[in-house]
Amino acid sequence: MQEGTHLIYRDKKYTNGIMTSDLKPARCAVAVTVEVAGGKWKPLILHYLLGGTKRFGELRRLIGGVTQRSLTLQLRQLEDHGVIRREVFAEVPPRVEYSLTERGRTLAPVLEAMKQWGETYAAQRL
Repeated sequence: MQEGTHLIYRDKKYTNGIMTSDLKPARCAVAVTVEVAGGKWKPLILHYLLGGTKRFGELRRLIGGVTQRSLTLQLRQLEDHGVIRREVFAEVPPRVEYSLTERGRTLAPVLEAMKQWGETYAAQRL
């Protein structure tokens, strides 16, 4: 991509509980990737979903330290970006499962690179 080129992508926002879509300029593809898969909890959510379908409580236990609200918001954002699928089962109590979409599975090499970098960094720091 040439210097100064801008990508345009659709971003969904929630205002007073109502979803709105805006077009936002991004400076580069890395910024788009960070918007979709970056942050404190999203990479961990994606990492655990690479291992298969998980329920909300399973994800919360695996990640540890994440509040219910934060996890809910991060899952919603990943779903809005088409990276994960949320399936609700008509049961009492309701059961909800999360899994990666085809688009979400394309993040596997990125997450594997992050994992390898983290292992190398941790080994060098000890």
